[in-house]
Amino acid sequence: MTLSLSEISVPVFVRTLEALSGVLDKAAGHCAAKKIDPAVMAATRLIPDMFALSRQVQIACDFAKNATARLAGVEAPRFEDDETTLDQLKARIAKTADFLRNVDAAAIDAGGSRQIVFPVGPNKMQMGGTNYLVHFAMPNFHFHIVAAYAILRAAGVEIGKRDFMGAVPDFKPAA
Repeated sequence: MTLSLSEISVPVFVRTLEALSGVLDKAAGHCAAKKIDPAVMAATRLIPDMFALSRQVQIACDFAKNATARLAGVEAPRFEDDETTLDQLKARIAKTADFLRNVDAAAIDAGGSRQIVFPVGPNKMQMGGTNYLVHFAMPNFHFHIVAAYAILRAAGVEIGKRDFMGAVPDFKPAA
């Protein structure tokens, strides 16, 4: 069985972003129950030299939309990175997922055979499309998702592995 780039990326990005949105719902409930300002939660960090929750969510969204757009050869939507509340972060996740669902799968798949040029800090880097997706974009996406989860868990939000995983497709008891 052969899997295409669109099959191994878009559904994973969307499902993981939807799971993150659910985790943010639990964070909002935690904030309400503990009388914590949700903006304070959005600004929470694991340690001082790491990005805050809001930035982790922004970067995860950026990796998903930018990788998909680069592979498809289309322009990615630009977001302002001005989210300061959990609701604003959820809206960004929803906009990202909507974009991902509407990118042509054949265009994404065609990106595997092209060189992808992308920024890393002040530098421009280049990789083959398949390697870019599998060895750079997806690991970075998951890193920032895990960082967001870890921030919330360390802040006392009652979330677990099922929350992180979200709805796993075709997951059912064996016959």
